[in-house]
Amino acid sequence: MDSHALQDFQSALTCSICVNYFLEPITIDCGHTFCRPCIYFCWEEAQTPRCCPACRKMAEKTDYRTNTALKKLASLSRQARPRSVSSSGEQICRRNGETKGLFCEVDNSLLSAPCSESPEHAVHSYSPIACMAEENREKIVKKMDPLWQKTQEMQDNLNKEIRKSESFVDYVVLRRNMIKVQYQMMHQFLLEEERFQLKTLEREAQEILEQLSDSAIRMAQHREKLKEMYRELMELCHKSDMEFITDVILYRIKLLEMQKLQPVNPELSSLHITGILDMLNKFRVTLETVSCCISAQILCKNRIFGVDGATESPQTLESYVIWGVEAFNSGKHYWEVDVGNTSKWIIGVCKDFTSDSFEFKKGFVLFSSKKNNHCILSTNSPSLIHYLQRPAGRVGVFLDYENESLSFYDVCRGSLIYSFFSSSFTSPLTPFLVFGSP
Repeated sequence: MDSHALQDFQSALTCSICVNYFLEPITIDCGHTFCRPCIYFCWEEAQTPRCCPACRKMAEKTDYRTNTALKKLASLSRQARPRSVSSSGEQICRRNGETKGLFCEVDNSLLSAPCSESPEHAVHSYSPIACMAEENREKIVKKMDPLWQKTQEMQDNLNKEIRKSESFVDYVVLRRNMIKVQYQMMHQFLLEEERFQLKTLEREAQEILEQLSDSAIRMAQHREKLKEMYRELMELCHKSDMEFITDVILYRIKLLEMQKLQPVNPELSSLHITGILDMLNKFRVTLETVSCCISAQILCKNRIFGVDGATESPQTLESYVIWGVEAFNSGKHYWEVDVGNTSKWIIGVCKDFTSDSFEFKKGFVLFSSKKNNHCILSTNSPSLIHYLQRPAGRVGVFLDYENESLSFYDVCRGSLIYSFFSSSFTSPLTPFLVFGSP
């Protein structure tokens, strides 16, 4: 074969992309042939629709079979090409000066032909370097295909992650808008609830004021009747014996008919505030407490339980006090106290608290006392009576030290009892609870 024919033959077995003999040659739709790895990389890096690098025609398929005939011819051409001798002399045998053209599979070393016949290699198997290289090349090519498949799978996963990221960004925007709408709805709902509670307060207050006015009128009329009866009885006592005996029976009947009027006990409804307990529970703390009994004299001295408590004998009135080990001087804190059905108790926070001496004027407290079999809620700083239903069960206490506020809540009803707004949170505040005898 002349040199021109040989060049044409080698050119026909050469990939136009890598300009080397074909590795796993594939022939695409237009008839041009390329190495499978070369065309894969070409299409991968182009980031455009698949087309032939030579004629630019579109390639319809993505998977092509290996051209086995060209693959065999390319392999033979690689093995037949002249071997380049290393300039360092590593491929020249030092013993005999011949080229190392064989590969010993046992020692994994290069040998010259004479060395392969030496006693130390006589029983070893060896192959020409070109043949061994082609076998190893084939093994590597076989591993490249699954590796490329994994590369494509990873690219698919990467594309999915990119799309997912874009979708996630859009979803976050949507979610943000949904949250805003929900809070706008809640805000509107709470505004409507606020309006309802204020209207209910105004209506109940008007009704109670009318009841108090009517009761005052009835009591004034009743008082006049009592005065008139008193005057008649006085005159009756000055009558003759016969008249007195006759008329006194009639007055006894009148006295029986004069029933005692009951006073009005004003009491507003404790309306539920939506979401208040969920918000407060974010600041819930567990109090470590100390407890002891305290004498009635301390309670009476401090006028804790009002008139009824103060008039009882010190020997018969016993109380129980519980206070927190930790005093708060910052932050937001919420705790609950179970008062059960007890009618006499005090809950709050106090400065300089000890079991032997404490002054309620230095604290902020909610009192429950009993008067004429009616429970009364009151607070100090300033002294104020609250015309609300007495909480049954648990009372919640919320201390916001930075905003200098202390609030009491009826946990069962989810309603507000009272809020202190002070400007005197200048020292640590200790939570405490006092139970009086029922």
